[in-house]
Amino acid sequence: MTALPPLSILDLAPVVEGATTRDALLNSLDLVKLADELGYTRYWVAEHHNMEGVASSATAVLIGQLAAASRRIRVGAGGIMLPNHAPLTIAEQFGTLAELFPGRIDLGLGRAPGTDRATMRALRRSLDSSGGEDSFPNDVLELQGYLAAESPQAQVRAVPGQGTEVPIWLLGSSLYSAQLAAYLGLPFAFASHFAPEMLMQALQIYRATYRPSARHPKPHAMVGLNVIVAPTDEEAQLLFTSAQQRFLGMVRGRRGKLPPPVESMEPLWSPAERMQVERMLSESIVGSPDTVRAGLAATAERTSADEFIVACAVHAHGLRRRSYELLARL
Repeated sequence: MTALPPLSILDLAPVVEGATTRDALLNSLDLVKLADELGYTRYWVAEHHNMEGVASSATAVLIGQLAAASRRIRVGAGGIMLPNHAPLTIAEQFGTLAELFPGRIDLGLGRAPGTDRATMRALRRSLDSSGGEDSFPNDVLELQGYLAAESPQAQVRAVPGQGTEVPIWLLGSSLYSAQLAAYLGLPFAFASHFAPEMLMQALQIYRATYRPSARHPKPHAMVGLNVIVAPTDEEAQLLFTSAQQRFLGMVRGRRGKLPPPVESMEPLWSPAERMQVERMLSESIVGSPDTVRAGLAATAERTSADEFIVACAVHAHGLRRRSYELLARL
């Protein structure tokens, strides 16, 4: 039987139809306690803005609450969208978290704004500020410098931050971040849970071009998956229709709250829309424990992933908890 890599959780703090943002945040606090008890490796939340269905926009604030609510599990960002922020600000925020929760904080970085242009302007005040893709490598290096061992010569220091050496991950859904992560000798997480097309090529480039660093002598590749586990294949597929509806909304340019499941998607999408949604969700493993175990084993063999990070967009919080409980038993 193929051994599975360590499992982590990506919580998008979903705001579901019929509930509030407060409900979503309280659900995340409940879920991190469960993940801690079940032995998951990490619990990450992601920065999104101006999205009615995602409650994790103040990512560092939420991470602090999640870390305080748990004991062992690593908690972090998957990720912080660096173009939206000055590197010094992120260094201070995550330096503070690292001082409060030593050895438990991760900092995943993305190079996209994760929102629309109007919201990006509201975040950085100007689209001409140093927050574009071309500045991303320099911003990463600047951030690393703020978190590195203290330098008496430094004119600007992150306090807290300097010397905490918070682990930095690069995140991506294309080849760019894979190449940069390899060049800088950093761990890499691929967002195949929503953009799977370049997964295998990105992993190959990352491993083939990896330059060992003092902290990371070997590459470490994390693969994002959508996983829903239920007692039967039929129930899991029913629960999966919530994620399918959310992605259908994205195809149509609408990003609302997570809808409840439906008996059939056929009346809701056109053949072209179905094809597009299924392409975006192709790295999804949905079914009974036996079905999911087989799917995870096949994905582990295909990708040689060092770690899986799992998103679970289920409308009912109790059933999302159950999915992660069943998954942990595998």
